[in-house]
Amino acid sequence: MAESAHPTRIDPIGDELAIVWSDGRETYFKLEALRRACPCAACRGEPDVLGHVERPLVSYKPESFVLRAVHVTGGYAVQPVWKDGHDSGLYTFDYLRRL
Repeated sequence: MAESAHPTRIDPIGDELAIVWSDGRETYFKLEALRRACPCAACRGEPDVLGHVERPLVSYKPESFVLRAVHVTGGYAVQPVWKDGHDSGLYTFDYLRRL
């Protein structure tokens, strides 16, 4: 089984996040789009016992789209830290590749 690609370099550039992958591919994410795609439960909701998901109302401020830091977490995900304090989104490498 082939190993999944992983980031070898992650750089914020202006209003984008650039990622260079181990397979040589490069991707560029607009910060606003990346924040709006946050996969955390506070942004996307969680399923109840019946599997229904109600998406919470998320409000954004200009600081919501300013990146303070980015961490690689557990060897499988990227964790952005946003200027408004939001930092619970773990963007798996596979999720980022699909975006």
